[in-house]
Amino acid sequence: MSEVWPVPLTIKVNEETFTPRQQAVLTAALDLLVENGDGLTMTAVARRASCSKETLYKWFGDRDGLLTATVQWQAAKVRMPQVDRSHLSAKALRLSIEQFARDLLTVIIGDVSVTLNRTAITHAAQEKDRLGLIVLENGPMGIRRRLKPILEAGKEARLLRFTSSEDAYRTFFGLVVRDVQIRLLLGDSTLTQSNVEANIEADVKAATDQFFALYGAGATHNRE
Repeated sequence: MSEVWPVPLTIKVNEETFTPRQQAVLTAALDLLVENGDGLTMTAVARRASCSKETLYKWFGDRDGLLTATVQWQAAKVRMPQVDRSHLSAKALRLSIEQFARDLLTVIIGDVSVTLNRTAITHAAQEKDRLGLIVLENGPMGIRRRLKPILEAGKEARLLRFTSSEDAYRTFFGLVVRDVQIRLLLGDSTLTQSNVEANIEADVKAATDQFFALYGAGATHNRE
């Protein structure tokens, strides 16, 4: 059953803002990916979004460009926390990290992300096209780039202690996602979107507590 996404607000991605019409096209592309997996074509997207192929080529260049924008649009649902770096408090930092964890877990368990990742893994194994690299660069790597500046801000404010923001992010990701993503990708029948959603708030709080226990300024075992 396809996940129903609400009409999205404009989200800034890589310094470029998708217009509402472009957002509708990208949402249509995501819906098609969930329904057909491997069958995304410019013709199918144009038909679903009620626009011309010429318009798609003008906006996105080619199918790889459309796929890149589609993955960016999906990844943009994990919002970059907005903090005042000059007056960053412990409470604001924690709330920002919790928001990021909530967005990350919510996006990862959705039908769209599961389908994107399954398709990308299959294509990478078959060396079929660039979808694997597109998903890697604009999905996980793009999401990572959104949180690392917040971690660095926490370090500058002496609220976090770590040597490498990359290592800190990887720890954070592992605490939030755990084995949920791989179990969903492998079709674990005991794990459903609904039972993951039911525990999101508890999981987010637990992951954030564990992260601050490891990297918080007052932690007894800082990674520095």
